[in-house]
Amino acid sequence: MDTQTILTQREKQVFELLIQNYSTKEIADMMKISDKTVRNHISNVMLKLGVKGRAQAVVELLKMEELNL
Repeated sequence: MDTQTILTQREKQVFELLIQNYSTKEIADMMKISDKTVRNHISNVMLKLGVKGRAQAVVELLKMEELNL
């Protein structure tokens, strides 16, 4: 894993699915985890980035090239 990356593999997976317009429930089903775990991953990323919402987190991750559209 790249030492520069700030996301865990699971967090990255969640956000990659989020930007494909999947809902929290759909992501949970696809990853075989609970809705709460998906929300925890999202919250953890928002805390790491110091942002207040999912959209803002996505923008920051794109700027940092952690995600690609």
